[in-house]
Amino acid sequence: MEPITLTTDRLRLRPFVPEDAEAVYAACQDPGIQRWTTIPSPYSSADAELFVTRIAPEGWQQDGEYIFAVEPLEGGPLLAAIGLHPRGPGIREVGYWMVREHRGHGYMTEAVGAVARWAFGSLGVHRLLWRAEVGNAPSRAVAERAGFTIEGVERAGLINKGTIRDSWLGSLLPSDLGLPSSLPYLPAKAGAEA
Repeated sequence: MEPITLTTDRLRLRPFVPEDAEAVYAACQDPGIQRWTTIPSPYSSADAELFVTRIAPEGWQQDGEYIFAVEPLEGGPLLAAIGLHPRGPGIREVGYWMVREHRGHGYMTEAVGAVARWAFGSLGVHRLLWRAEVGNAPSRAVAERAGFTIEGVERAGLINKGTIRDSWLGSLLPSDLGLPSSLPYLPAKAGAEA
């Protein structure tokens, strides 16, 4: 797929370019980003170069992972990274990190909403997943503000830094945002799960 740019009232979500390497390197020095995400730790300038010149562009070229740089609409510093990762037919998982000094302004919730609407409207996604290691309360708060339903805890749900960890799992459906689904949805009847 050709890379695209999405916009919101305050943000531009665009493909990463090689010139972003220094900003990515600086952002990923944050111990919180290294702790809660699957980026390498310690994070080197070579890791940042690899991310902006190979990992992010190849995701678009291979029609696999779609990774966006998030910046202010009027231009300015890198605020965040957000990506959609394939998890099966019609299912994608959203992942993100936010530059520390730009947290607390609702930017990530806005970016997640933009990516979700694009996934449901243009990619035919019928279920968007969010996962984070149990304890990553800021990531969970973003997911909940963006409309995700927290479904529970996945035992051994993700691998981070060579350790299997429990994760929170949430989902967002097109109907949660008032959008049509690419397929009909027949929810289970109350009490049917027993």
